[in-house]
Amino acid sequence: MATLLTGALLALGMTADASAGAERVSRTLARPVMTQSQDSYNRDIRVHNQTGWTMTYFYAASAGTDDWGTDLLGSGTLAPGDSMVVTADNGSGACRYDFRAEFDNGEALRRNGINVCQVADYYFTR
Repeated sequence: MATLLTGALLALGMTADASAGAERVSRTLARPVMTQSQDSYNRDIRVHNQTGWTMTYFYAASAGTDDWGTDLLGSGTLAPGDSMVVTADNGSGACRYDFRAEFDNGEALRRNGINVCQVADYYFTR
């Protein structure tokens, strides 16, 4: 029974310590899993904010469209000098995406035709 519990906890990224008759469960933080689409192209891209402004919204849309969809920052922001990994995969099979970033000072920057199937890092500059 203990082996089964230990195996289940490890599968969930957790460990158990049964010393002194008390069971303690701790969770370890895992690294983000990089995803790959069905066509085997990895569309994960690390976006670097090198503008000097705080990024408040970030969008990725298939190249040539103005349907920006959901803000990929969610409720967060991206401070100057910071970076984050986003997945640009809307299920269309497209590799070329347009990026739009909005900043706390009201500025908005758009970058067109980024090939997310070939580029692993994108640096947003002014």
